[in-house]
Amino acid sequence: MKILSNEQLVAAYRDAEKKGQDRDWIRLLKDEVRKRGLNPVRK
Repeated sequence: MKILSNEQLVAAYRDAEKKGQDRDWIRLLKDEVRKRGLNPVRK
C-alpha cells in the first residue's frame, strides 16, 4: 500500500465502504485507520 496521509487514508476508507469494494481492501484500510487512532466517521 502507498504511504497515505491521515486524511487520504480516511477518504480512501470511506470511498471503499461507499462503493462496496473488496472486503479485504476495506479490512486493510480499517486496520490502518485504527492503528493510527483515527475516527473515520463524519461529524
